[in-house]
Amino acid sequence: MNPSPNPIEQSFELAASRCIDLTPLVYQRLFEQHPETRAMFRTLGSEIVMGSMLALTIEAILDFAGDRRGQFRLITCEVVSHDGYGTPRELFIAFFAVIRDTLRDLLRDEWSPGMAQAWDRLLIEIDAFAAVQA
Repeated sequence: MNPSPNPIEQSFELAASRCIDLTPLVYQRLFEQHPETRAMFRTLGSEIVMGSMLALTIEAILDFAGDRRGQFRLITCEVVSHDGYGTPRELFIAFFAVIRDTLRDLLRDEWSPGMAQAWDRLLIEIDAFAAVQA
């Protein structure tokens, strides 16, 4: 299989070859950087919810950074949904940066300047997209 020319996709492809499940790494970082989020996941079965949320977020990221066939629209729905839960929009957007930072730390030397630039651009675009949609 040839690596994707898309740096966002590349970052996930490389991470998948090193880690079978990003969920614990992403949520550990989220809880460390935003301790207030830990209380949001204290119910029975929250591990399943975390894994599902991360999987859907990754699908939305890949679509947003790629062909935008529709999965990226989940971001719009979830901005509104999380607003209903009382989650500040800044915290919702911060989750995308947590994913980026987790990938960067996991990939270490394979994290390229192209990936860094693509992720920086993506985070700005997602923030602007969410602001318009909310």
